[in-house]
Amino acid sequence: MTMATDHQRADHAAAAPFRIGERVTGMTYVLPENRPFEQPRPFEGDVVQVGSGYAGVDADNSHVWVRLDDGTECQALIVDTKPSTTKTPEAGR
Repeated sequence: MTMATDHQRADHAAAAPFRIGERVTGMTYVLPENRPFEQPRPFEGDVVQVGSGYAGVDADNSHVWVRLDDGTECQALIVDTKPSTTKTPEAGR
């Protein structure tokens, strides 16, 4: 197993459009085979993961995972996600 250098980590971090903990809003991603049962829905929450964590692995369809205010998480395409203009709620934290 090869460990990333600080320089490689910095390059990867600079390429990420969102930071962990950043408040974002957008539409959830639903797999095509699940769309007869579930529809994309609007969300707002805090970023917990950007992409797969491996540079270049999911560059064409990069996802972001977001923790919602109710404690659940959702997945969205990065292109369908933008920074939120509201503050993170303090209740329950």
